[in-house]
Amino acid sequence: MIDVELGAIQERFADLVWANEPIASGELVKLCEKELEWKKSTTYTVLRKLCDKGLFKNTDGIVTSLISKDKFYSAKSMQIVEDSYAGSLPAFIAAFISDKKLTSKEAEEIQQMIDQFKRKKK
Repeated sequence: MIDVELGAIQERFADLVWANEPIASGELVKLCEKELEWKKSTTYTVLRKLCDKGLFKNTDGIVTSLISKDKFYSAKSMQIVEDSYAGSLPAFIAAFISDKKLTSKEAEEIQQMIDQFKRKKK
């Protein structure tokens, strides 16, 4: 499993990479200077850390992802359910909607996801 523990700034950086990949590392430095007000050294330090975590790779100055944004956030969501709700998706959903009223459209969308999952299992 990938390391989904990222700080808020690392997530913003990762989102920039995902939105612009493949991207030359020099262009990434310019983008981070503009978007995050970072120096070149900061960009390369954070990039190295996220490469070490298995999210990205920097090959010949071209930065690409090893895991998609969707897969990353899916893994992060699963980790939250595991850590906070002992792996119980129903407990997570109950906590998530306890203070929020679901619209009928949202409830229907959730029901459709459940029905689709049940059909796949058969």
